[in-house]
Amino acid sequence: MIIGLTGGIASGKSTVTTMLKQHNIPVIDADMIAREVVMPGQDAYHQIIDHFGESVLLADNTINRKQLGQIIFNDEKERAVLNSIVHPAVRKTMIERKTELLKEGVKHIAYDIPLLFESKLTHMVDKVILVYVDEDVQLTRLVSRDNCSEKEAISRIQSQMPLKEKIALADEVIYNNGAIEQTKQQLIQILTKWNIITT
Repeated sequence: MIIGLTGGIASGKSTVTTMLKQHNIPVIDADMIAREVVMPGQDAYHQIIDHFGESVLLADNTINRKQLGQIIFNDEKERAVLNSIVHPAVRKTMIERKTELLKEGVKHIAYDIPLLFESKLTHMVDKVILVYVDEDVQLTRLVSRDNCSEKEAISRIQSQMPLKEKIALADEVIYNNGAIEQTKQQLIQILTKWNIITT
């Protein structure tokens, strides 16, 4: 089974990712791959510079993610351009990794895709788990995690589809407002229900 793991920014997805790995379910992380595909020398890297110019580069010629982030967070057109460059490269790499794992005999794989619904990628997975937190919890966690202002955090949260809207689209929801133990129990219930693990 290919599980799609999604959530919002600072909803606690990485906590669930760690738990999946503890159950021997490999996790293919879209964000991590998104960083790899924009490294110098990669196709996506050249396309980004062609479009956004060299002002988005750091001194070592890698992409200045913060600078690029500021351009696209406030400009929907530019965000669409960046996504049209990065997303296909990420999808291609994710599918390659999945194929390698299946060849190795792995039975279940999780795709960690933050923008699973926004990017309409549900066709890539069999089932979707949403990691959900209340808005106030999300805001508090994001401010303390990234050391950013509340205003900045709100604009980043609002650039994604509201978590409340994602609940109806997911097969299962993990409510991650409470203690880690509660999150763990919810995940175990889901994996048992899907016959991925036996308790």
